Amino acid sequence: MPITSATFIKSAASPLTIGVLAFDGISPFHLSVPSLVFGDLHKYADTPDIRLRVCSQKSAAGNHKIRTSAGYTLETKYGLSTLRRADIIIIPSWHEDLRATPDELIKLLRVANKNGAHIVGLCLGAFVLADAGLLNQREATTHWALAQEFARRYPQVHIKPDVLYVDQDKITTSAGTAAGIDCCLHLLRSYFGAELANQVARRLVVAPHRQGGQAQYIEQPIPILASDDRLGKVLHWMHSHLDQTQTLDMLANKALMSRRTFTRHFQQLTGTTVGKWLLHQRLNFAQRQLESSRQSIEEIASAAGFGSALLMRRYFAQVLKISPSAYRLQFRGTADGR
Repeated sequence: MPITSATFIKSAASPLTIGVLAFDGISPFHLSVPSLVFGDLHKYADTPDIRLRVCSQKSAAGNHKIRTSAGYTLETKYGLSTLRRADIIIIPSWHEDLRATPDELIKLLRVANKNGAHIVGLCLGAFVLADAGLLNQREATTHWALAQEFARRYPQVHIKPDVLYVDQDKITTSAGTAAGIDCCLHLLRSYFGAELANQVARRLVVAPHRQGGQAQYIEQPIPILASDDRLGKVLHWMHSHLDQTQTLDMLANKALMSRRTFTRHFQQLTGTTVGKWLLHQRLNFAQRQLESSRQSIEEIASAAGFGSALLMRRYFAQVLKISPSAYRLQFRGTADGR
């Protein structure tokens, strides 16, 4: 089951400021991840007011120039004072030597958390959140290669090394590299709905929704065998027929595999089980329908393949921590103001 927080549908009348920390030696890829997801939303019609601010501490020379790990320099427009005022603070990574977090940054994050800001640590950024004590007695994740070191340093944190991201009560951590995109898309979906997140995912040519509980490491990320091509066609069929009952035996037959072989190949290709994958496709479909249609909860539950509104409500509460009716009400409460 994915590890996600409640939905935070944001009012368009109230701009959302996202502060991203840039530091000396940062990887350009990690810095680009939140920029790719949140930085170009003005290109879409009826999008909310999101203000992305890349922030850095002043250098010894008195400017905001930082060196990247790729060998070139960047200059940010905003300093840490902007980071302090952000609604969401994203630490996109951290130094590869895992040096201790400066006291100034620790204090900033603690105050921001106390004031209600959403704090996000992508990849090694989870180490920064842990240094600040924000992950104590919580579940968290980071890059799988450093999960053991994370567990050694922070025994008070419940590390989950096999998932893409963990989001609980406005504290979010993600696994490495591309998982940061999944995590940022999840945040976009949580604040502004599935449709906008899906539009951005399509532009980035990435999966619109990889669940938080999905495995970080997938042995076969793309189809390379004939059997994988067959499985890809079955995945497409599953997504196109969510309203129908789908059993393992039926799906294995469509893939021309035994049930055991189909299950193994599905796990290798998607990083999750058939049941979990199907559940989240149905939840994602239901979210989009609640946002964009006036169908009843019962009609949406049937079209999504839940069978009954009661069952859909149960899964919404279990996975999304919100009821379908509340989700629709929150979204519609902001949609008219867009």
